[in-house]
Amino acid sequence: MKNLLIAFVRRRISRQCRRRGEADEIIDRARTVLDPQILTIGFGRRFATYKRATLVLNEIDRMAKICNDPERPVQFIFAGKAHPADTPGKEFIQTIANLRNDPRFANRFVFIEDYDINVCRHMVQGVDVWLNNPRRPLEASGTSGMKAVLNGALNLSVLDGWWAEAYDGCNGFAIGNGTSHVDDKITDQRDAASLFDVIENEVVPLYYDTDEHGLPTHWIKRMMNSISTLAWRFSAHRMVADYTTEAYLPAAGGTSCKVER
Repeated sequence: MKNLLIAFVRRRISRQCRRRGEADEIIDRARTVLDPQILTIGFGRRFATYKRATLVLNEIDRMAKICNDPERPVQFIFAGKAHPADTPGKEFIQTIANLRNDPRFANRFVFIEDYDINVCRHMVQGVDVWLNNPRRPLEASGTSGMKAVLNGALNLSVLDGWWAEAYDGCNGFAIGNGTSHVDDKITDQRDAASLFDVIENEVVPLYYDTDEHGLPTHWIKRMMNSISTLAWRFSAHRMVADYTTEAYLPAAGGTSCKVER
């Protein structure tokens, strides 16, 4: 599935370059972006500013070092759209997309245009880690992370929305400890520091810790923990049941769905 994702990304990126009329060498380079052997982190959602797509660039030199580690490199796939009137959100997209012109990130950061269900499907099926770092407490749910679980990807998320309930310490990774500051800048700085620490000290070592057969056994165990503890707990069935018992019936003044004669 990861190979299929990377093949899909290469087709889309080269098509984007052709549509913009870029040089042949740039198009050829787009056909070889990413490496299926490298830890791949995906970020796919609306580019609303509170979702903080650029948080991974808060310490850009440190991120460049992480991405280009000769033994344990990391690569990122971004996709999403901003509301036409959301100028800061569009600037976030521009920042991510323009990293391809930075030699430190040319083959480590890609941005897929025209985000839709098909793009999301390839991403949740093929990435190793699903990144979600909104500013607490603004995450309503986080359903894309639930889709990633069903495909074996591990969530790397702030403790907000569903992940505040779902994370147990052994089924993914957490950014921060669930606290926030009244000053958003301080919150962002703290969360960025935690994000970098988790990537460097938890995600990367676990992914590249392989046995004599080349298998990351501890990573696979965490994938299995993720699926077994989360897949059955978070579903449309659970959502409908929760809305009914926790919202609709109380709002209607009832305690059950039984109709009294």
